[in-house]
Amino acid sequence: MSLWDNDDCAAWHQAAEQYTATIQAQQVNGLAELDTWYRAELPALLAARQPAALTPAELERVTAWKMKRGVWRERNRLLVAGNAPAAVEQASRAAFAAVPDLRRPVTLLSGLAGVGPATASAVLAAYRPAVYPFFDELVARQVPGLGAVSFTAAYYQRYAALLRERAARLAGHCPHHPWTAQDLSQALWAASGGKAAAAL
Repeated sequence: MSLWDNDDCAAWHQAAEQYTATIQAQQVNGLAELDTWYRAELPALLAARQPAALTPAELERVTAWKMKRGVWRERNRLLVAGNAPAAVEQASRAAFAAVPDLRRPVTLLSGLAGVGPATASAVLAAYRPAVYPFFDELVARQVPGLGAVSFTAAYYQRYAALLRERAARLAGHCPHHPWTAQDLSQALWAASGGKAAAAL
């Protein structure tokens, strides 16, 4: 039985607890440190800002985290780094203000150079993990009915909706743990073994 179809709380908790070890098992230089920053520090930084906005340096670090966890695309990194600071602040502030709209925040962030639905979802997952799970190919492949992975806004909307629905169902079975869509994404990614396992 796949983890997605499993309603056993212990199986999901075990997968979630393997996340940090799976990050380390990727053996990607700097990923563990970036992941700690992304999951522990960035959400607090965003929550403390009124209104919430992302700095250019933070956008670059989120992009690096996303690519180190998946596929490194230097051209995208350069495009992201080339965004004007005012553009990053304006787009991120507008995107965060549009939460919990299911589409507009992704569209606003995707207006920045080098930012597509996956990077936009990484930003939004740090801000509202219950609504916007990170868009990861290894996770998408485990979600029944999604079909071939397509890094488009429409595909992400279906992906996010299914993860939100599954998280709500899991929370009903496991009420002692408030599962978010992002928690689910991380558990599924850990269960996949990450890109290190995919390369075997």
